[in-house]
Amino acid sequence: MSNNNPIYSIPARFRRIENLHILLWLIKDTCWALNFRFLGMIMIIPTVLAAVIIAWQTRKIISELVHNLAVVFWIIANCTWMIGEFYGWDEGPMGLRRMALIPFGAGLLILAVYYILYYTNRNFRERNIAQTEEVLNKERSHQPKEKSA
Repeated sequence: MSNNNPIYSIPARFRRIENLHILLWLIKDTCWALNFRFLGMIMIIPTVLAAVIIAWQTRKIISELVHNLAVVFWIIANCTWMIGEFYGWDEGPMGLRRMALIPFGAGLLILAVYYILYYTNRNFRERNIAQTEEVLNKERSHQPKEKSA
């Protein structure tokens, strides 16, 4: 690999909760697909909580934060839709499937604003890149040193 291709890394402590989040989300959606209402409803709490924790952990890296906030809204929309289907509240103009468009839209809006700023405002882009590098360098400096064999 050449030095012209920078490698983006994420701290391992962030990656662990992200991997757990994937598991929780899959369990929740499997419960939805199998119509396991009770377990599906219970799984909303840890799934949303993990998404919020991930967003909080990445709050100092704007590019990560906005994408993780979009995921929080996506999961909230997903859960809203699931509840609507579980209890027959998903149809009609005020059905939960339609109401799920609000958090879906919020996630899309966050990303739209970010990308419009990122691709149209050079200062925003440069500050974003510098901020990300600063946070990652700080995180690396706090990592325990590996012992030599």
